[in-house]
Amino acid sequence: MQSGAGKNGGYDVLVQPGGLQDIGRELTARRLNGPVALVTDDHVGPLYAEKVMEALRKEGYSASLFQIKAGEEFKTIDTVNQLWEFFLANHLDRSSTVAALGGGVVSDLAGFAAATYLRGVRWVVMPTTLLSMADASLGGKTGADLPEGKNLIGAFHAPSLVLADPDVLATLPERELRGGFAEIIKHGVISDPVLFEACRRLTGLSMENIRKKPLAAIIRRAMAVKIRVIEQDPYEQGIRAALNAGHTIGHAIERVSNYAVSHGEAVGIGLVVETRMAEEMGIARNGLTDEISRMVSGFGLPVNIPTGMDRDSVEAALFRDKKRSGDAVKFAMPVEIGQVRTGIRLTPEDLRRNHAFSACFARS
Repeated sequence: MQSGAGKNGGYDVLVQPGGLQDIGRELTARRLNGPVALVTDDHVGPLYAEKVMEALRKEGYSASLFQIKAGEEFKTIDTVNQLWEFFLANHLDRSSTVAALGGGVVSDLAGFAAATYLRGVRWVVMPTTLLSMADASLGGKTGADLPEGKNLIGAFHAPSLVLADPDVLATLPERELRGGFAEIIKHGVISDPVLFEACRRLTGLSMENIRKKPLAAIIRRAMAVKIRVIEQDPYEQGIRAALNAGHTIGHAIERVSNYAVSHGEAVGIGLVVETRMAEEMGIARNGLTDEISRMVSGFGLPVNIPTGMDRDSVEAALFRDKKRSGDAVKFAMPVEIGQVRTGIRLTPEDLRRNHAFSACFARS
């Protein structure tokens, strides 16, 4: 696959079992010939960093390794500053390449550091979670969080290569594997009924049995949804907002929980809640919430806002979202499986009038 995303032009997207051991050859094939800074975290690094470093050394690369702490709470400007200092200490120049090995936090941080170091150096992504393979590694969105909310600092900086190796999912914790399916379900909901049906065939299976399935095909199909969208709208001026389905409520839940609710779990909840709101508003067809809720829960993911979560805190987080527009926040809401409506502006008063939104907190 190839993604055409923004000023950096097209870049290859490879789903390649065993691909980590080929990363050196893949960089050489794309004439990424300068020194490489490998950025990973303290969960992924002990498992796969040496394999990648060896693949780079075999191809003649000068490679250095930086390991950040794992977790959304470390997706901060302080971590980005550590990366900048590491790049300087290792004499990275404009011929260098930053290589991200990890999930969405690693790719967001490494990509943002690459976008801003020397006004932009090249970077590549090796996603190691299902969620990052299907979603976060694509599209060139990079950034960091502020205490007030997720992704409030960032830049669009397209990678030179995305190399997804499904073999690494064998070591992915079960909770993270489940969470990855929330993004894949979302891609089916917004654009691909066939993908949604492929997910349905996996519901009810244990994660152990799902790991045994050939997931490369479903990963490629999920990637293809996002690639089609970002090719039409690389800088999120229009249709790309469809990818935010489930994320407006989801990001607020993450923030209020202090990230005790994972991104995938929050997206699953957000997708169900936003569809329920859309049904009440006459946007979604009747019964769509139940269909999506069954799918999300079929992967062992939560579908309700956590018990005891404060409505005022969630509303406050919603209106600090980067999708805020004046006194309203923008939603992308499902209409039908394969169809979503973007640009739906809701004010605080609109939310107060939406009984489906209020009922989420009565339930919790």
